[in-house]
Amino acid sequence: MTSIPRSRAGGVRAVIAAGALTVGLASASAAGSTIPPQWKNCTNVNAKYPHGVGRAGARDHTSGDPVTNFKRSTAVYKTAVGYNKGLDRDKDGIACEKA
Repeated sequence: MTSIPRSRAGGVRAVIAAGALTVGLASASAAGSTIPPQWKNCTNVNAKYPHGVGRAGARDHTSGDPVTNFKRSTAVYKTAVGYNKGLDRDKDGIACEKA
């Protein structure tokens, strides 16, 4: 094993620690980018929840007739948008709403 001068040892440890942090972040983001099929798109969500899923108390933001018959479940809504924020594009608290 090679000996590193004491004056440079702290810098080497910092570089190694930074490398480990980068590898850890890369692994975490790779794992976070995997979306379960149920939450990949609104077609999949609507297969189980035909009118969408929303937080309790959510109101549809629309200029037409609002959707009112969506599944009301804050836990399911949070799971859905936790995996895929694009499911609630208008940010009204209802994912994949449709009449």
